[in-house]
Amino acid sequence: MQMQFQIEEKLMANIACQHLIVTNESHMHSAGTDSHFKVIIVSTEFEGKRLLQRHRAINSVLADELANHIHALALHTYTEHEWTELYEQAPLSPKCAGGSKK
Repeated sequence: MQMQFQIEEKLMANIACQHLIVTNESHMHSAGTDSHFKVIIVSTEFEGKRLLQRHRAINSVLADELANHIHALALHTYTEHEWTELYEQAPLSPKCAGGSKK
């Protein structure tokens, strides 16, 4: 759980989040390591930005974690309008297709 909180803290400190959910999905993929996470983030900072720009902003904030601790990071980035149109639901994560299978 420590990595999950670290991700949450860094994102909240660096991106103005209207909504943030960080889910540890490691249990679906790896054998006991906290290395797979899903981030749902809604921010006015994403207005007018393409998906790649949004993901780069998050990757920049989490650069150390991505380089040293996180194996997989599913990013779902939305503006407030986009989030409302999706009825405040992000897609489900796919099943693991590789890596350290149980």
